[in-house]
Amino acid sequence: MEKAKKEKLLSLPTPCYVIDEAALISNLETLNRVERETGCHVLLAQKAFSAYHVYPLIARYISGTTASGIFEARLAHEEMGNRQIHVFSPAYRDEEFDELTGICDHIVFNSFSQWKHFREKALSCKNVSFGLRINPEYSEIETKIYDPCFTGSRLGITLENFEENELDGISGLHFHTMCEQGADTLERTLRAVEEKFGKYLYKMKWINFGGGHHITRKDYDVDLLISCINRIKQKYGLEVYIEPGEAVAMNAGYLVCSVLDRTKNGIEIAVVDTSAACHMPDVLEMPYRPYIIGSGMPDELKYTYRLGAPTCLAGDVIGDYSFDEPLDIGDRLIFTDMAIYSMVKNNTFNGMPLPSIYLLEKDGNTRLLRKFGYEDFKSRL
Repeated sequence: MEKAKKEKLLSLPTPCYVIDEAALISNLETLNRVERETGCHVLLAQKAFSAYHVYPLIARYISGTTASGIFEARLAHEEMGNRQIHVFSPAYRDEEFDELTGICDHIVFNSFSQWKHFREKALSCKNVSFGLRINPEYSEIETKIYDPCFTGSRLGITLENFEENELDGISGLHFHTMCEQGADTLERTLRAVEEKFGKYLYKMKWINFGGGHHITRKDYDVDLLISCINRIKQKYGLEVYIEPGEAVAMNAGYLVCSVLDRTKNGIEIAVVDTSAACHMPDVLEMPYRPYIIGSGMPDELKYTYRLGAPTCLAGDVIGDYSFDEPLDIGDRLIFTDMAIYSMVKNNTFNGMPLPSIYLLEKDGNTRLLRKFGYEDFKSRL
């Protein structure tokens, strides 16, 4: 990281998230290339990144958003401008369906029973396209909690349960079987989708490849993705949608924190003013070890510390890190890749304050987007 940017981040009040506008634009340019070279529609999966202050920027590069329910759909409708809004939920509430049909372009059902339940209303909607989520029973995800194709999964319709006589009014099929994976996984997944559901694709107008595509990762094969999309378009005459979340804001954000205390219990311990459980839940759920700028693996550099939070949860530990210099109270640390699955999943357990949100603009200036206080904690209860 260049010195000026690092100094700017280290000067901010902590804890805070910082969205890197230049990095976000770089990701969006890659996604826009996919749209331009295939004619497909790239949608932001808001479940990974819902920082709506930058939605107008995102809207310049990709086709729209996908939502997991009514609140995300509303957010996209209010903040993204005149862009596409797609929604999928394992089940919809009756009282929300009318509002969804008023603001969404595509609504995807998870089962034929849901489709039948809402079909009469759906068929009266002239400006909404309806689809079904399929489960090709093929996935290369190793962590079961993220695998929508494990035995007994509630997500998607398997071939055994596919009712081909109930497709009147259905315009598309949707699958989502990937998580942080490359185009080679997509290529193999498409073979499974075609093997089981290919004959139905000829009857459709569109197909949605879902999310989990790490398109903006440095080693991702964008050319292969483009080839996969164009092949499906040409073979079946379909519009293709793809809905990355992480790829939109990957490596486009930071979490800056401060050291509050140092203790020792068989290992040097530093307590910081951020929390894995509250501010970056995927550190515990995934789990994974976020990178800190200037740090190393345990014992790689001269001074090793276990970083923990000021909560009562004994396991609220971010990880073990080493540094060239000893940590002192007041020192700042910068965690990377903190734009995705952080702001959308954070919480106020133990009354932990939510981090402020800043935008690091491409000209190097910082702008406060949102500051949280006691009333934000209280109003959630």
